Amino acid sequence: MKQKKKLLRKVAALFFLLLGLGSLSACAVESDSSVRVYNHVKSTKTITWGVKYDTALFGIKSVKTNKLEGFEIDLARLLTKKILGKNGKAKFIEVTAQTKIPQLKNNNLDAVLATMTITDERKKSVDFSTPYFKAGTSLMTKTSSSIKSIKDLNHKGRVVIVVKGTTAAEDIARLAPKAKIRQYNDYGACTNALLAGQGDAVATDNGILAGIAKQHKGLHLVGGTIAVEPYGIAVEKGQTKMLQAINKALKEVKADGSYHKLVKKWFGNIPGFSVKEAEY
Repeated sequence: MKQKKKLLRKVAALFFLLLGLGSLSACAVESDSSVRVYNHVKSTKTITWGVKYDTALFGIKSVKTNKLEGFEIDLARLLTKKILGKNGKAKFIEVTAQTKIPQLKNNNLDAVLATMTITDERKKSVDFSTPYFKAGTSLMTKTSSSIKSIKDLNHKGRVVIVVKGTTAAEDIARLAPKAKIRQYNDYGACTNALLAGQGDAVATDNGILAGIAKQHKGLHLVGGTIAVEPYGIAVEKGQTKMLQAINKALKEVKADGSYHKLVKKWFGNIPGFSVKEAEY
């Protein structure tokens, strides 16, 4: 009987030991999941960035060189070197307003650096870095237009053009509720619609509009910034280690002056655009 009790105690002790090891293993797996992306970029020495291919000044594929260029392209390369060292490589994949979050969640990307406004709604799906560009919704019209401010758009019959999936539609609905909102898939389509007289104004972020207006002499920005909405770099929800690495790199490039040089390089010669207002 005593031997049987001893055996039962040993079996019970073994059971609880295995149970404890299982719990520790589960904790380890849970902990490892938060460093998955960071470990991947470290092992491959490559960060895959989701960027824009159609947004002047930020990320656009040059017709002349067929190469990507822009503020966010340069910033991505700069941050890659800070995170991975001089041999680190930045890989780029095109995203749009509609595809950037799905591609990130499908593990096609390590991070999104694509004029992405930090919003509470998006924070439910992704984690954001500290802001890197002080964007704000603005308006662009033809230079011949009588529209001078958001108030001029708040009338029945006025049409405001926006890109699908951006926050500009929400701003217009709130600030000019009487205006009709017409949505297109990208900024090129929005610009063409405005030039063709299919709307009174295009509403989107100030920096993006500055790039478009620079390319088209018949267009200009009006009314100032109607809503401040800074950009952040997005990573998959819960990828804490990668987010920390990006924030650390952002802090370093701001401190050493290389971030300011990039802002000045891309936005310093845009008439009516303030570099001081844009940078953090």
